[in-house]
Amino acid sequence: MDVGEGPSHVHHAPEPSLTREDTIQPGHTLLIRIPSGDIRSIKLEKDATVNLGKFGSFYANELVGQPFGLTYEIINKKLKVLPPRPMQEVEDTEATNELINDGQAVQPLTVEEIEALKKSGLHASEIIQKQIEQHANYQLKTEYSKEKYKKRKEMKYSKSFSVIEPTMHNVCEYWFNKDQNRLRDIRPDTLAQMINLASIRPGGRYIAVDDASGVVVSAILDRLGGQGRLITICDVDSPPAYPVMVQMNFRKEVITPVMSSLNWATADEDYTPIIASTEPPAGKFKSDGQRARLNKRKVASDALMQTREELFSGEFDGLIIASEYDPYSIIEKLYPYLAGSASIVVHSPHVQVVANLQSQLRDRPGYLGPTVTEGWLRQYQVLPGRTHPMMNASGSGGFIFQVLKIYDDPTASSVMVHRHRKKPKQSSEAPSVGTSDAREGSITLATTESTPAPVAAEPSSTEQDVEMRTS
Repeated sequence: MDVGEGPSHVHHAPEPSLTREDTIQPGHTLLIRIPSGDIRSIKLEKDATVNLGKFGSFYANELVGQPFGLTYEIINKKLKVLPPRPMQEVEDTEATNELINDGQAVQPLTVEEIEALKKSGLHASEIIQKQIEQHANYQLKTEYSKEKYKKRKEMKYSKSFSVIEPTMHNVCEYWFNKDQNRLRDIRPDTLAQMINLASIRPGGRYIAVDDASGVVVSAILDRLGGQGRLITICDVDSPPAYPVMVQMNFRKEVITPVMSSLNWATADEDYTPIIASTEPPAGKFKSDGQRARLNKRKVASDALMQTREELFSGEFDGLIIASEYDPYSIIEKLYPYLAGSASIVVHSPHVQVVANLQSQLRDRPGYLGPTVTEGWLRQYQVLPGRTHPMMNASGSGGFIFQVLKIYDDPTASSVMVHRHRKKPKQSSEAPSVGTSDAREGSITLATTESTPAPVAAEPSSTEQDVEMRTS
């Protein structure tokens, strides 16, 4: 959503995050918005030079220690922080664009002259001002057209950029616009619905099957905030590579104890992992390198066995699936490891996948309230006097299936039964009880917590009403 007219937006200090750094550090992968509106991903290396093509280059150390969300101008490979540009009211006039002929003759400045001005070191604002002064029809434009004209020129000549804060929304939006197929059509709004339906919260324990480049895993880790447990299941032997997590810049010391990974083989209780020997062949270490390798192997094997034991112990709070495989088979395999009232959320770019899953689980005991939803998103431009929906919108953010796990207990009774239990009206002589079989059954249901008196009495009109309602 466009909420400002300039390249710089109002920066609010973000709340401290436990999972990532609050300032830019060497080794971070940054998302940079250049004047043309495009977003680029760069790796910030210490003592290096970052090249943005025609928009200039700068020393990477200039960004180290700076907060996210600021806009910078490049001046001789140095960075200057630009203040936020406030939104300005555009006065409506009676001018129209009907008499404007934007041909080549309206702008006397040639491309060669503009390039000469740029090489002479003239600032972008001065170049734009010269173009405005020599534009033959500029004064005939409406105020809105003038603002658009300035914006186009700033996108062309300005040497500035903004560092985008690596929030889950911004990172998901970057990947969705870059290649939504790698995210399996998970839009930022769809991801927010998935996290909400799965009741992800700090301290919770969850299982995730993520074939969407790690966008689901990243969202769960971001919501956990370093507290809780996440076990991911993938189809590779080594730890999965989640490219979305690169832009999140998570702290390794915070994420490592929270997340562990298994593949489908090691997630099977009947499978016995093949673990290489952690002892030296000759009974004695030949070198320190061999000792380090075998110790590392032992740590990895111990972590694998511990993660398997934790998974098989069950009682997880939720299961989130965004996979190319059949979701029904995944749910059937991981269902025993979920706790009661655990939420199961499945995302698919195809409606038929989740529709079939809903029909398969609708009549199955142990599943409550299977539903299928589809998100709808429309972005708006918000500017004074120019607020309107954007012309382009994404077709779909995929489809979400959600269901709750319940225990299939035939002896359990509905809560409505307990709510409708009523004590019989006590008379001055003795409590009333039923005499017939049907009456005994109804009164027993209404007085299960009281002891019936040995003497029966005629039912009153109130008791007859109770009998009719509880029969």
